[in-house]
Amino acid sequence: MPKIVIITDTDSSLPVDLAQKHHITQVPITIHFGEETYTTGVDINDQKLFEIVDHRKILPTTSAPPPNAFVNAYKEAFENGAETIICICVSSKISATFNAAEAACELFPDKDIVVIDALNLCMAQGFMALAAAEAVEKGASKQEVIQAVEDIQKRVHVFGALPTLKYLAMGGRMGKLAAGLADTLNIKPILTARNGKLELLEKVRTSKKAEQRLLELAVLSTQGKKIERIAMIHVNNQAGVEKLYQQLCEMIPCPPHPILADFTPGLSVHAGSGVIGFVILTD
Repeated sequence: MPKIVIITDTDSSLPVDLAQKHHITQVPITIHFGEETYTTGVDINDQKLFEIVDHRKILPTTSAPPPNAFVNAYKEAFENGAETIICICVSSKISATFNAAEAACELFPDKDIVVIDALNLCMAQGFMALAAAEAVEKGASKQEVIQAVEDIQKRVHVFGALPTLKYLAMGGRMGKLAAGLADTLNIKPILTARNGKLELLEKVRTSKKAEQRLLELAVLSTQGKKIERIAMIHVNNQAGVEKLYQQLCEMIPCPPHPILADFTPGLSVHAGSGVIGFVILTD
């Protein structure tokens, strides 16, 4: 194990194989259907989440990992030879995960642990964890790894489109009548990550126009810049996001091998099934 270990949480949307390749530990977000608790990446994924939601007609609640989950991750890293831990958490503006990771540090008063608030989510956070792990692989110092994370924070662009508002209505974030009317009118919300939160950017009519608007936003956010990395994000809609990537490549120069990533349950429960989007890292 490297002397500097990178830890994040599953709201990073990092594919498991990619996290394993770079020795990144992901502490899971938990999902609660009443008394039943599921753990992201262990016994629930986006597909199973919405199978349960559509069957029971209710949305679950989510919770940040408890401090003990981070205690266990820190303990394992130190037992395996780590000298420093850098933990990159989903935005503190949408989750208590950062607070839990910091609280866990109190049990390791003599250890070197740095907890970073990504102030972002999904693969924007995932790109930070990847940059940190790659810096470690190149022999970077602790400060250089932290600088690599902070550098990514300024260069990520997150956009997505919702195919339906019914899940927002189920979660109480929108009235059922208004959501039903919006779906009847074929209104598709466009989302972006802004100020540490996933926010509504605008609304358009029809899925085709939503896809077109996502492409326009990609062009606008990359004007005069080179795309270093791109992650295509979806919730149970791999075909839709692969099509979006092909359309994107026709409009701007894209890296040949995008990361294809599930949004993951801790985030997708708030957006709904069918979401497509992307996270772009520019130079």
